[in-house]
Amino acid sequence: MKRFILLILPALLFIQANAQIDPELLRKPQNDTGSLKLNMDAVYDRPFTKAGKLPVALGGYMETNYQYLGQDGVTEGHQFQMRRLTLFVSSSISKRIKFLTEIEFEDGTKEINIEFASVDVEFAPLLNFRGGVVMNPIGAFNQNHDGPKWEFVDRPISATQMLPATFSNVGFGVFGKKYTGDWVYAYEAYLTNGFNEGIIDNSENKTYLPATKADPERFEESFNGSMLFTGKLAVRNKRVGEIGLSYMGGAYNKFQDDGLVLDKKRLAKIYAVDFNTTLPTKTFITGEWAWVTIDIPDTYTEQFGRRQQGGFVDIVHPIIQRTVFGFEKATLNAAVRLEYVDWNRGTFKSTGDKIGDEVYSIVPAISFRPTPQTVLRLNYRYNWQRDLLGNPPSKLAGFQFGLSTYF
Repeated sequence: MKRFILLILPALLFIQANAQIDPELLRKPQNDTGSLKLNMDAVYDRPFTKAGKLPVALGGYMETNYQYLGQDGVTEGHQFQMRRLTLFVSSSISKRIKFLTEIEFEDGTKEINIEFASVDVEFAPLLNFRGGVVMNPIGAFNQNHDGPKWEFVDRPISATQMLPATFSNVGFGVFGKKYTGDWVYAYEAYLTNGFNEGIIDNSENKTYLPATKADPERFEESFNGSMLFTGKLAVRNKRVGEIGLSYMGGAYNKFQDDGLVLDKKRLAKIYAVDFNTTLPTKTFITGEWAWVTIDIPDTYTEQFGRRQQGGFVDIVHPIIQRTVFGFEKATLNAAVRLEYVDWNRGTFKSTGDKIGDEVYSIVPAISFRPTPQTVLRLNYRYNWQRDLLGNPPSKLAGFQFGLSTYF
C-alpha cells in the first residue's frame, strides 16, 4: 500500500483539479476555498426542497434502466429494472445541530433500507459529533454513491461485490475539516457495530464481504460484542484534486459466548485509497483501490480468499456544453470505466499455481445531462472473469441504458 501511495501522489501533484464528477462544477467559481467539496460532504451536498415553515427539507433520487446482456452466448433477453428510489429528509434542529436520513427502496420494494439516519452536533470546524446510522467511510464510493452523479448504470464491481457498497451501521464518531489557503484537510473516525460470519458463511461459497449487509440485526446489536473502527483522512487542493486514505477493521466471528471462549478473535481489515481530479482539458478522473485481508480458519479450503484487492477508474470528458433542445446547461459526455477485482490473491499451497477468481471489466459510455441533476446514459459492458482454477474466462457483454435524476 505504501508503494502505491508513493507512486500516485507525484502524479496527482501535476494535475489541476476539482473534486466532484459533476458538470455543474465547471461553471462554478472556485476562488473561494470554502466552496471546495470533499467526498465526505456528499451526504449533505444534495438538492433539498423546503416548503414554507415546514421544519424539514425533502429530496431524493431515482434510477431506472434497460439492459440486454449475454454471458457465453446465453441471455435473459430484454430487461427493464427499477433499480432504486431514495428519499432524503433533513432538519436543522438548531444552528449547529442537524439531522438527516436517507431511505432507499431497491428493485421496487424488494429491499427497503435505512442507509443513513444521524444527528450531527458541531462544536468547532475540526470537531463535530455524529451519532445514529452512519455511512462507514471506506473508499469514496461508499459515501458518494448517488446515481445522478455517475455516468454509468452499474455501480463499480469492487464497491459492490468486493466491498459492501453503501455499508452503514449504528454508532458514534467525530469528523472535521480545516481550510488553509488553497488546501482543505479533513478526517472522520467512527465506532460502530460491524461484521459478522456471513463474510465466510454465505451462498457464494467464498470470502464475500457484502454478505455482512444481509444481517438486519446489525442495527440492533453487535454480532460478537465488539466494535468496528472506520477512519479516513482526506486532503484536497484547489488546483490538484482530492486524495483520501481510509481503513475499516474489526472482528467478524463470534469468538466468545456468555464468557465462554469459542475461537480466537478473527479480524477483517480493509485499506483503501481514492482520488478525483480534473485535467486542463476538463476531463474528469475519479477512482479508488482497496486491499482486503481476512483471517480465515485453517479448516476452510483455499477457495476462501484470505487476501483480496480491486478498484476502478472512471474517465469522463465533456464533448458538448451548450444549449440543447432548450436545456441551457446541457452536457454530452464520453466516458469509460476500467475495473478489476481479485477475490483470491495468492497461489495454491499444493501446486504453487496462481489462484484465479478475478474479473476485468471495461465500460465505454455516452451520457447526456439536460441539467446537472439529471443524466441519461448509454453503456456497453464487457466483462471477462476467470474461475478459481484460472480456466479460460467467462465473458459477459451487452448494452445498458439508464435514467437517473434528483428530485
